[in-house]
Amino acid sequence: MNSKVKPANPHILGSQVRNGGTDFAIWAAEAATRVELCLFDQVDGGFAERHFELTHRDGAIWHGHIEGVGVGQRYGYRIHGPWKPEAGARFNPAKLLIDPYAHLLEGEVIYSPEIYGHRALASDGSGDIDEIDDRNSASFIPFSVVTTNAPRILSRPNTSWKRTLIYEAHVKGLTAKNHEIPEHERGSYKALSHPSTIKYLKTLGITALELLPIHHFATEVAVAARGRVNHWGYNPIAFSAPHRGYAATDDPIGELQASVDALHLAGIEVILDVVYNHSAEEGLAGPTYSFKGIDNRYFYRHRDQSQYEDLTGCGNTLDSRNPFVTQMIIDSLKWWSQIIGVDGFRFDLTSAIWGQSGTDLITAILDDPILNQRKLIAEPWDVTTYQLGVFPPPFREWNDAYRDGLRQFWLADNANNSSSGVSNLAKRIAGSDDIFSSRGPTSSINFITAHDGFTLNDLTSFSQKNNEVNGEDNRDGSNENRSWNLGVEGASSDLEIIAKRAQLQRSMLASLLLSSGVPMITMGDEISRTQHGCNNAYSLSPNRPMDSRENLYGTWALDWKLNDLQRTAFESLATLSQIRSNYLIDAAEEFFTGDLDQVSLRKDIAWFQSDGSEMAEGSWLEPQLCYLGFAIDARDAQGLFVAINGGVSDLDFKLPGTSWGNSYRSIFDSSESVSDFAPILKKPDDTFSIKALALQIWLINRS
Repeated sequence: MNSKVKPANPHILGSQVRNGGTDFAIWAAEAATRVELCLFDQVDGGFAERHFELTHRDGAIWHGHIEGVGVGQRYGYRIHGPWKPEAGARFNPAKLLIDPYAHLLEGEVIYSPEIYGHRALASDGSGDIDEIDDRNSASFIPFSVVTTNAPRILSRPNTSWKRTLIYEAHVKGLTAKNHEIPEHERGSYKALSHPSTIKYLKTLGITALELLPIHHFATEVAVAARGRVNHWGYNPIAFSAPHRGYAATDDPIGELQASVDALHLAGIEVILDVVYNHSAEEGLAGPTYSFKGIDNRYFYRHRDQSQYEDLTGCGNTLDSRNPFVTQMIIDSLKWWSQIIGVDGFRFDLTSAIWGQSGTDLITAILDDPILNQRKLIAEPWDVTTYQLGVFPPPFREWNDAYRDGLRQFWLADNANNSSSGVSNLAKRIAGSDDIFSSRGPTSSINFITAHDGFTLNDLTSFSQKNNEVNGEDNRDGSNENRSWNLGVEGASSDLEIIAKRAQLQRSMLASLLLSSGVPMITMGDEISRTQHGCNNAYSLSPNRPMDSRENLYGTWALDWKLNDLQRTAFESLATLSQIRSNYLIDAAEEFFTGDLDQVSLRKDIAWFQSDGSEMAEGSWLEPQLCYLGFAIDARDAQGLFVAINGGVSDLDFKLPGTSWGNSYRSIFDSSESVSDFAPILKKPDDTFSIKALALQIWLINRS
């Protein structure tokens, strides 16, 4: 034990290189009786451990300056205190702990009985959770690593919400099959900014790349026991350290910074999906990586003195009602924002971290002058609470009511040979003012699919989920998908069914891009990606090659060698995003009123029946209605007329009269590929035909 430890700066947590050495500082609550800093040096192919007791303490902060220590030093903590499981105290100095403020980890979890604070009999943690274990865990968990980084001068695109088009993607899955990128760089942070990646996103009109979690994460114990790995990353082990497995170089931080800068230069923002609601330590029988050993009672919500309150379905819930937990999350967000340079955050299971005390995390984010300028998106629920529409501005929210409404109209109604009418569809297209009435339509993140659930292709190909590959007997994943297989379950060789599915996917994407609100596309929907009916593709087999059929079940690799069907899908989305950018950005920024403008003598939006007359009040209540038209007063001397036919029969539709324009020109028809589409000119009150399950867009000319 080396007692020559000088005091450090207690106001900077984690590690800070200065004055010929490194400051170390960690928060540990009053129950801790002793804190040891452990440094690991490579010797003869292994690691030698040096111990330094941190005797300097400012309140709950234990700190010390170690001379001669610099960037790259591996370290961890051992914290002494009472082992009283009945009171929630689970201190165990035999367990090496990851620094919550570490910005880089080295190594991965090795699933062994040693990683548990209690006396585990096997690698799954089974055993007596009340008996302390004295085996050293240092050889089985990642080391924290000393880094040095400072806030950077950033040139952000600062795209307005009304111009934002989000693309949700997985770092590895986005570029793993892109053969324009050197093989060792595919699927990495570096590949995010490869010219081919940027060109792909720009062609689609994407303005914001939303990445599934990139904080360092570990596979759940039960998943590892089934011989699989966590692919999505919603199981954090270090909130502020980039996942090392996504790095093509030995410098994950610098590599990620460079890609963020290149994306910014291309006008693309970067949003991170962040998981501050739980950690990879799972339930009471789960591993001890960090928080359990620092102060289990403080960091996690408890139902009583000893039992966790699980709001996440992951075994534990981080207790952001406690001041330091809130501060740790704020510091993490600011690190990603100021050091890495990201432009926003999507908060996983946000309801679980929205405390109701004076240390409310949401309030702390909104009060922070840096964070309240970032794009903030809430997933407004957890496993016990549903809070869509209640988060304060400037938060935006994932709108599952939009998702369900669009799926119901285009898919579920037809699958069930029924109709729920068009009233709910109209509300969702117009911005969901029934949910966000006081905040505006850009409060709604509109989506049809996300990483969690069926892909767009599979929504039109499967009526039942097929999650057997996860090894959970198909119990996992949602049973309420509102999907429709068009009469054949799974892939089909029937050319007519293939064409109908592709058309239906184009119709749904067109609905999304024409809706008021902020659209989000899921990686691969633009090329009709399939997961073969898996609607919970969170895990992969680590021993299968990348191109194996099994790996197609995951949010794995985007196919960069497009066949004709995929190319058609891609071109359609690119066209739709351009139409949105050209005509709808300003028109859909505020909620439509439906009132008559006294100058133009037109409404900002009007809804039409197939005979060209405006929708009567009673028509909104007709449950069998499966078609709808609407006209939007767009920019300059133009407008848009959209005709939707959600039924299974073709339909004749009449265009609005002269009060809306002098002529109409069709610019998109989901029943045709973009390459085959030929514009049609029509006059007011002319009739046109629209295919079953199709959507048409007409440009209104008033000059």
